[in-house]
Amino acid sequence: MQVQSVPLGSVTIGPLSWRDGTVRSIRRAERLVRETRAGRSAETRGRTRGSSAGFTPKRTAETTSGDKMTEEEGGGGESRVCKDKMSRPQTTGGMFPGSSLRAFPPTSLREQCAGASGAVAGEYMRRVREVEGHLRRQAGRVTQEGVKLERERGHLERMLRSISTNLTINRKSSEGRKRRPATAETERDGADYLLLCERRELVELKQDLEAALRNALAQLQALGQSSRRLLDCAAERARVLELLPHSGLAAGRISAAQNVTKADPASPFTPECEQVLESSTVTVNQSQLLRETIRQMLTSTIGRQKAAHCTVNDGLVKKIAETVSLQQNLTLMRAATRQAVFRKQREINCIRHSHGRAQGPESSGDTLSREKLNRPLVQVYQRHPGTQLPEAAHLIQGSAVLRQCLRSSEGELEKLHCACLQLLDDLRGKRAAAQVDAGVIRMRRQQVDKRAMPSLLQQGASRGHVPSFYVE
Repeated sequence: MQVQSVPLGSVTIGPLSWRDGTVRSIRRAERLVRETRAGRSAETRGRTRGSSAGFTPKRTAETTSGDKMTEEEGGGGESRVCKDKMSRPQTTGGMFPGSSLRAFPPTSLREQCAGASGAVAGEYMRRVREVEGHLRRQAGRVTQEGVKLERERGHLERMLRSISTNLTINRKSSEGRKRRPATAETERDGADYLLLCERRELVELKQDLEAALRNALAQLQALGQSSRRLLDCAAERARVLELLPHSGLAAGRISAAQNVTKADPASPFTPECEQVLESSTVTVNQSQLLRETIRQMLTSTIGRQKAAHCTVNDGLVKKIAETVSLQQNLTLMRAATRQAVFRKQREINCIRHSHGRAQGPESSGDTLSREKLNRPLVQVYQRHPGTQLPEAAHLIQGSAVLRQCLRSSEGELEKLHCACLQLLDDLRGKRAAAQVDAGVIRMRRQQVDKRAMPSLLQQGASRGHVPSFYVE
């Protein structure tokens, strides 16, 4: 039943102050009745029993106007009392939205509080699971990046073993070329210079790869530390997930963790998690850049190594071809020298025979009468002065010329013999040097392991450049 105000009579009896005081008392009582809902107490109790949520009383415009009028009519003490009542803190409004200050709490208040606490805890657990899932996925990415970087580290180690093998081959090649027989063949030539350049190139490549390997090992340690930190944070976050069921709803909401950007020490996404995620992202990016650098370095190293090896082999092949060409020329010249020796020997034999004939017989008894200088014709001719015959002078002069020709021919024959022996010695040296260089090339081609690196890197290195000092 709603309380309604009764209109006052218009007849004035007594003083105005007496009437105004009575009117104020009536208005104050009417306001209190409206506030307490005295006429609807039974209805309110019935509704409270029938529903689990508290009802929300609505203040009508009439009540509001009545309150205003009462405040205007009332004194200052009543106004302060009303203001104090309106400024009291609301205890049930935060728990039950829409409830009034005078509403009674429902009988299921404890159940509602427990349900609200469970909802808050469940929501917190789900958000923690989202953060944990994000941390574990990041840890998986870090682990995957570590596996890729470990593969590149294996490639670096294989390349370092290949370079060490090539350095050993280079040392054996230099030592093998020192076994050339003649002194002239052991002097440093273009092939030795190419071997020296190859060694310098391999040493430089080895130093670069060792530095890259150290960086890869340090990056692997950083990735491992980042993965451990992520897993530790995920395990710490998972401490509140024991009672949360692994339902499809919770699993489907894991992707929402991607939207978590604000960190709060009291929230599921703590500043420590944010710091660990940011550091892991930076570490993964650094690892990706390092892998790309290592891949480019490996490709460049394979190309430079192959170029150096092929250049040295080509230089040795050219050296062998040059040696073989010289060997052929030496063979031809030695044959021509032997022919000259034989011709000079025949000439010397002829000169000796002529000199012997010019000297005459060894015994005077073997001299013919026409060869004697005291034969009768000459004696008769020389009876007059100034009629000396030049026969004796010509014989003496001819003998001297023949002796001089014999000595020079013998000297030339000796030189031809020495030249022939030198050519033969050079021919043997060139043949041995060609065999040594051929053995070096055979050794270099047999000991190079072409399967040391993956074919993908070798194909990429085949399009590389050749070092400038190898280009002739």
